[in-house]
Amino acid sequence: MARGDLTDQEWAMIGPLLPPERGRGARPSGDNRQFLNGMLHVLRTGCPWRDMHER
Repeated sequence: MARGDLTDQEWAMIGPLLPPERGRGARPSGDNRQFLNGMLHVLRTGCPWRDMHER
């Protein structure tokens, strides 16, 4: 877990509100927590999504 990522306690409250982690058609399944942490990072820093690092 990196600085700024959701804590386990925060994820326990938010995680159940999100849709299940399964792919729809051609879209592969992914980790909701990782996607949410990425979105929060983009909002915090203002960087474009395409410039995000791999983690």
